[in-house]
Order: sequence, then C-alpha cells, then structure tokens
Amino acid sequence: MEKKMKAVVMTGANRPWEVWQVPMPKAEPGQVLVKVRASGMCYTDVWSTQGYGGDIYPQTPGHEVVGDVIEVGAGVHTRKVGDRVGTTWVQSACGRCAYCRENRPLTGQTAMNCVSPRTTGFVAQGGHAEYIAIAAEGTVLLPDELSYVDAAPMMCAGYTTWSGLRDAAPQPHEKVAVLGIGGLGHVALQLAQACGFETIAITHSPDKHALAMQLGADRVVDSGKALLESGGADILLVTTNDFDSAQEAMTGLKPDGRVVLCGLDFSKPFAISSEGVPFHMMRQRVIGSTHGGQQYLGEVLNLAAKGKVKPIVETFSLDQAGEAYERLAAGKMRFRGVFVP
Repeated sequence: MEKKMKAVVMTGANRPWEVWQVPMPKAEPGQVLVKVRASGMCYTDVWSTQGYGGDIYPQTPGHEVVGDVIEVGAGVHTRKVGDRVGTTWVQSACGRCAYCRENRPLTGQTAMNCVSPRTTGFVAQGGHAEYIAIAAEGTVLLPDELSYVDAAPMMCAGYTTWSGLRDAAPQPHEKVAVLGIGGLGHVALQLAQACGFETIAITHSPDKHALAMQLGADRVVDSGKALLESGGADILLVTTNDFDSAQEAMTGLKPDGRVVLCGLDFSKPFAISSEGVPFHMMRQRVIGSTHGGQQYLGEVLNLAAKGKVKPIVETFSLDQAGEAYERLAAGKMRFRGVFVP
C-alpha cells in the first residue's frame, strides 16, 4: 500500500494554499529522504504562488528545509541515517550544460544558468510537508547546538543576507546600512553587528525603531536623506522588495559605496536616480547577490549556533497553511514564518 503524507500544495496561480494527502517520496539514487522538522517561509513562496515561477502547479513550496535523514539512496556516501541536515533553494545542477562545464560551485546562480537545475519548491517538491527527498549534494550538516526552528530561516534569510554582506567585502572601518527590517533585514542587522561593523537600520516603520536597536543597529534612520545627514554608509544592503525605497536610500551611499540587492521584485526593474551627484562620478557599484555557496551557508549556520544571530519566528502547523499564507502575502509575518510538521 502506497504511503501517504501531509503537504501544503499550491494548486494554481493566485489560489490559496491547500493541505493534501500526497504520496510519500522515496530516496532515489543520489538522494536522501528527510523527515522535515522545520520549514521556513520565504516571500519567494508568494511569488511562485502568484505565477512568477511559471506553471509549476500542483507543487509544494518551501526552500528553507531542515530535518533528519531517515533513508539514504543508492550511491550516497556523504550522508547517513540520523544526520541533521538542511537544504536550500538549489539542490543540484545538471553537470553537463555550458554553465556547468565552467565547474562553478552550487549557488543561486546555478538556478538561473544551468539548463536543468533541481530547485526546491519549483522543479522538485518543497519543504512544507512531512517528508522531502533531497539531492544529497544539496544538503549541509547542521551544527548540533542549533535548533531546527532557528536553523530553517538560516537556509535562505540568513544565507541570502550573509552572502550579500560577504559579496560587498566590507572593510574594518566601513559602515553598513540595512534597508528594510523584515524577514531578511532583521537577520542582516544581527550579522553586520556580529562582525563589528557600525550598523545603521533604515526603516519607514516607527514601530520598528526600538527593535532595530535591540537587534544591533547603532542608529536608526527613516530615509536615505537622513542616512546622508548622519554621515552616510559604505554598504547598503537592500533586504526589501521595495525598489523605490532602495533608489531613495542610495542618497546616503558614500563615494565608492556598494549597494547590494538581496531582495527580489519580479514586477519591476531596479533603477538608479539621476538626481544629485551622478552615480558614475561617485564610483559606486551595484551588486546582485544570491546564495553564494555552501561555504557561506556553513558560516552563517555556525554564527547562528553560537548565538550571534537568532531569527524572530512565528510557528505554524501544516494545517494552518491558509492562515500562514495570508500573513506572509500581506507582509504581516513578524519576521519569519516556520512550519513545524
């Protein structure tokens, strides 16, 4: 008799999430079967539900997945039953296309350039379920000290913001500004502070000012103009999908500064204002950042295990999928939603 499991399912573009009984996956060659202990919700789950990921329905979303290995597929030697593991958006690449022949590491770039990547919650079943089959090469071992609920948001929110900070290559004397104190931003503040950088939070929400200070901000401003008046920043981490706010925040970027795009907005382009000092005369740079490789993921997991960064989460059962999606889509999740099957 075929075994069944509970899973959250996107049934069509702009349709509510539903909870189905679906066939339990098996560990195919090169894969591990994982009992999901926690699965974080990313705003990308909303984008895919709205149709920006293409017609992938029905599909289970979720790419911040952690749990226990309960079965190992043929040919897997790096993982064993009982391992505590996590996986992210990109599990594996085809290994044969022109991009893969460049022998780059497995990163977010892989999803955009490989002709046949295995992506969690898109090509392959996502983590908002009781079990998930994962390409073993796309897993990382979790530090023993890190809880599942705290680990799940690190698989994307932490991974994304840490990669952005690393890609910006801040120098010891430089100042880091974080735009947007949400699912990504509240983690980015903690990471910048943990590294010893003077850190400025930019938020238009007065109710988040005190929290931003608690999370590690040395000061809080409400605009790029205010950032400039307070001395400016060398690095601007854009952790929101509000690109209009990002354009305004660049007013406070210092000469030779870097703006790092960590947030996504598939509906409109990122633009640079032509007002004020011309962008090229400031010798500034715009960096598109994504998951930067499992080395970066390992680093942020270790920081979380040491208590240097701790996500603020709301937990939900799978049966609360409808409520969770409504909060996520409306921007009311404070700050990361996590399913605990």
